[in-house]
Amino acid sequence: MNATVRIFDGLVVFLAILAIAYTYLTGTSRTGIEWVGSTSLVLSAGLCLLIGGYLRFVARRISTLPEDYEEAEISDGAGELGFFSPHSFWPFFIAFSILIIGFGAAFWNWWVLLGGATALIITACALVFEYHWGREKH
Repeated sequence: MNATVRIFDGLVVFLAILAIAYTYLTGTSRTGIEWVGSTSLVLSAGLCLLIGGYLRFVARRISTLPEDYEEAEISDGAGELGFFSPHSFWPFFIAFSILIIGFGAAFWNWWVLLGGATALIITACALVFEYHWGREKH
């Protein structure tokens, strides 16, 4: 986990330096600052900062992983990694809800956007609670 945190920390530094250099260099051109690239680099650095912070927070709660040992073998990481439902149809409906939100935003139809947002909330909750049985059933 610590190796992954270091990767994201390095990405934050790299993207921040790149955003500053890109904004400065496009600002000195005759057309002015190119805001789309500058904004995307700043937001990418922020996203890497969020992911790195989350991984750092999680790394404190779990034991050391085989990836953190220099002499670790591939077999040290063997075993079950988690649960994945291969025949769940909720990811398809989540993607369709995001498609509806995109159409609503593209054509400035607020009612389509709100309908897609509502469908996204419902389908995301359905995905999260797909295998939830309730407290009384355990």
